[in-house]
Amino acid sequence: MDHPGHSTGWQDEPQSVASEDDGAGRAALLAGLRAEDQGIRAVERLDGNVGRTELRRIELRRIADAGEGARAIGAAMELVAHTRALLLDLRCCLGGSPEGAAMWCSYFFPDDQVHLNDIYERATDSTRQYWTTAHLPAPRYLDRPVYVLTSATTFSGGEDVAYTLQALGRAVVVGETTRGGAHPTARHPVTAYITVAVPTSRTVNAVTGTNWKGVGVRPDRPVPAERALEVAYEEARRSEV
Repeated sequence: MDHPGHSTGWQDEPQSVASEDDGAGRAALLAGLRAEDQGIRAVERLDGNVGRTELRRIELRRIADAGEGARAIGAAMELVAHTRALLLDLRCCLGGSPEGAAMWCSYFFPDDQVHLNDIYERATDSTRQYWTTAHLPAPRYLDRPVYVLTSATTFSGGEDVAYTLQALGRAVVVGETTRGGAHPTARHPVTAYITVAVPTSRTVNAVTGTNWKGVGVRPDRPVPAERALEVAYEEARRSEV
């Protein structure tokens, strides 16, 4: 049996049982992503020329406008392109897509030759590889420290970014062990009121050969989530570039 971290059911207001693959579903998803700026909550430059980017979701959906999502991510990275260190704040990040995780991770590596993850899909017995992206709409963030801030509620797509950057030695994770949801899901409307999300695939990291399912991403600097920003910021200010 799959660990319950990604098997979810909930009751909501009445809604259509139509698939997100139809026109109405696509339009609704795209509108939601636009309203949330692709999950980008805040971008700022702190004293000492340390950048901070807060993400609530990790998005780049093929079902919606992936080009628009890439431009939003690029705009955020452009604003911190010349900082001396970056704090990637995922403490309130509750999910996203593998494509979004791969796009964000791509900014921290020099080219498209870095293998990030594979996702094995049971239904088709097929594996999709995720590599860094060759062409990005903003400068890559290289040769400078990156700190990923986590909490016990950081989940799914947020965990993907934290785990991948940590496994590849590109970021220091500061905060709490994350929630532990690694397997992509499909949403199945059961009735107009009830939707069930069921794991359909398995993420396999290219370095570790496994993932964070059920155990979470374990921080390099374990501190309470409310202190993660303070601790990472002080370390970033002391870092040598």
